[in-house]
Amino acid sequence: MTAQTYWAEHALLDTGVEPGVVIETGADGRIKAVRRGAAAPPQGAVTLRGLTLPGLANAHSHAFHRALRGATQAGEGTFWTWRDVMYRVADNLTPDNYFALARAAYAEMALAGITSVGEFHYVHHLAGGARYDNPNAMGEALIAAAAEAGIRITLLDTCYLSSGFGAQPNKHQRRFSDGTAERWAERVSALKGDDNTRIGAAIHSVRAVPAEQLATVAAWAQERDAPLHLHLSEQTAENDACVEAHGFTPTALLSHHGVLGPRTTAVHATHLTPGDIRLLGHSGTGVCMCPTTERDLADGIGPARAVQEAGSPLSLGSDSHAVIDLLEEARAMELDERLHSRTRGHWTAAELLRAATADGHAALGWDEAGRIEAGALADFTAVALDSVRTAGQPYSLAAETVVFAASAVDVRDTVVGGRHVVRDGTHQLVAHVPEALAESIAAVRG
Repeated sequence: MTAQTYWAEHALLDTGVEPGVVIETGADGRIKAVRRGAAAPPQGAVTLRGLTLPGLANAHSHAFHRALRGATQAGEGTFWTWRDVMYRVADNLTPDNYFALARAAYAEMALAGITSVGEFHYVHHLAGGARYDNPNAMGEALIAAAAEAGIRITLLDTCYLSSGFGAQPNKHQRRFSDGTAERWAERVSALKGDDNTRIGAAIHSVRAVPAEQLATVAAWAQERDAPLHLHLSEQTAENDACVEAHGFTPTALLSHHGVLGPRTTAVHATHLTPGDIRLLGHSGTGVCMCPTTERDLADGIGPARAVQEAGSPLSLGSDSHAVIDLLEEARAMELDERLHSRTRGHWTAAELLRAATADGHAALGWDEAGRIEAGALADFTAVALDSVRTAGQPYSLAAETVVFAASAVDVRDTVVGGRHVVRDGTHQLVAHVPEALAESIAAVRG
């Protein structure tokens, strides 16, 4: 990595949108200095047109779901019928074809301004459940894919042991399971992070990890100060089954077993009771909303504003990759709240961008990212202000224009660790991303 100077036509700083911002990056991949009020680029600086934002954080991803886009949109159904299609793709994954698919999907993320991804990874073993010779072959394929695509990854290695409360994994889920949480912990402990990679933990859901084994996963994350993520109350059927099995809602069950807390992020949190909201907020547990997936699967509208007011920081994820567009996720969170409440203006554009940047990175264990300031990781992205979607507004409204009108196609540049990964809308590391997606999806669709 070499030092580089960038000149942002406009940039979102802690003081708001500022014109003419010089961003100096060092050989260590961090921002060395930020200077405001530069009317023109310094000699040798790389120009970033439009609005430069901190890099976007995709806090919840299942990379192989990218192969489902379009295929699950025809006809009717529910989350549960969608899941059957998803299992058929999961059955076809190997370390090699998963690497190719993830590399292409992560390249698409870079093109959308995403600099860090939280990969909620549960396809661990061979079909049928036998381990690969390298038990972490699938996880290491994802780590390598992110590195080649030029984005950071938090591999949220997922404990998945049951098909339901007290039920054995079904034929599709056997390759997800390590048998026990202790064996999961033994395997995941062999994974190694690096400058581009953090290793975290995940509990797939309360239906997939027996209650008596939840604390094992939570303890593994606590001992390493690692992020811990989990799917929570995405479906009312899961809530009902949990109450029947344990007498608690999923949130209360997690609280009882010490899973909640500031290192923990609950994904979806769609169907919560008022008591659940208090438990999440009072414990400082984060909540990751995935609006494009939640509406695609007809899950419902989660109480995002209520959990934030209770004390839970919010992050955003593209989850099933019905689209990969964190600006759309941010916009959708506000617009869904408007539909639910029939009032407008629940978050400012700056607050929505914070969920998509600083709070998302923090949820993934990258606390030093998500800000354009000296000492932060040199991860940022530039969004055009002169496209057919964004043209016409003064720079003072640039944040509002980007959040409520721009899309991933308006991202022009993405810089990760000071390296110009996307330049003028073209990925510099993965040639012909659409072709890479098409080929890798065909390989896993069968």
